Amino acid sequence: MITNVLTAIGGVGVYGVISICLFFVVFSGALIWALSQKKSFLTAMGDLPLSDEGVITETKGEQNHE
Repeated sequence: MITNVLTAIGGVGVYGVISICLFFVVFSGALIWALSQKKSFLTAMGDLPLSDEGVITETKGEQNHE
């Protein structure tokens, strides 16, 4: 049934080509952005989840149970 619906709609094949091209452009852009970052920035971002800077230990009305 779905094949019948898709074949009845004209130009559906163009959407596949457009989606592949769009994926390729976005993936290439992300890859270029990632490879162009400085090592110091990547190291700082990689260490961010392990650092204690900016961690709120006690909030209003709550107690820290650690």
